[in-house]
Amino acid sequence: MEAKDKKRFAFFPGCLIPARYPAIEFAIRQTLPKLGIELVDLEGASCCPDPIYFKSKDKLSWLALAARNLSLAEELGLDIFTNCSGCTATLSEARHLLDDASLRARTNVRLGRIGRQYLGKYRVRHIVTLVRDVAGYDAVRQSVVRPLKGLKVAIHYGCHLLKPSRIMQVDDPNNPTVLENLVAALGATPVRHRNWYLCCGKACQAEEVPSAMMRDLLHTVHNEQADLLCLVCPTCFGQFDFGQLKIAQQFGADFHTPPIYYFQLLAFAQGMPYDKLGFERQRLKPECLRRFETSSPGANGSP
Repeated sequence: MEAKDKKRFAFFPGCLIPARYPAIEFAIRQTLPKLGIELVDLEGASCCPDPIYFKSKDKLSWLALAARNLSLAEELGLDIFTNCSGCTATLSEARHLLDDASLRARTNVRLGRIGRQYLGKYRVRHIVTLVRDVAGYDAVRQSVVRPLKGLKVAIHYGCHLLKPSRIMQVDDPNNPTVLENLVAALGATPVRHRNWYLCCGKACQAEEVPSAMMRDLLHTVHNEQADLLCLVCPTCFGQFDFGQLKIAQQFGADFHTPPIYYFQLLAFAQGMPYDKLGFERQRLKPECLRRFETSSPGANGSP
């Protein structure tokens, strides 16, 4: 890759965020250029596809669809990055499996039907590793015009982001720090609650399991008196937004901890007005951020 291309990356937004959470995509498109990262849209991309249900039904078709998406980035000569932990899991595992020459050949037979080929040339990244490794924490810190001093932010990594670590290669799965460091770069205080490692429960088939898991996780977040629950997975985002209402009804425990996708928080810290970040679409709104609009330097910063 030429030097001038070192900060250009193929953007794979997946299907859930553009369809259900466009405010998250908006925040990403606003923030990354301020960190010196250029997004190159991946024209013609499809669903990743789903790393659980689709794969269990027909693994070769799952692999071929993932390889097709990867081949689109290969045509651009760029590494691909995603904003969804599930998408990263699918594309990273597909790339790992396709190191096997025999399996790659079988997959390319499928792709050949539509005139495509997967070569295995470029990397798959999750967006947080892109910010950490390409831009750096200092660049995040320098982009902030509205420091979030005094804001306590609980961290949720989720299950797809970190494991299996040999494939995901995001962070230490037993002691990750990337989200804490990204939150601290905004001037906020990251909080690691006791149940930080729990899954949001979305993929569990037994209905009572995810509710109990969310209750236990939110209980420890509440004990830390966190203002927000920060995450980088759209599935987890939906669980902790809509799911908290169910928890309140089922267990009589109203934790009322608004979830926030990290890049919404970053956009706000970079000066984006609260009312432009789609918070009105959430069931649990991060109203605690409003105090920074009037009290912090740069509060009138334009997007």
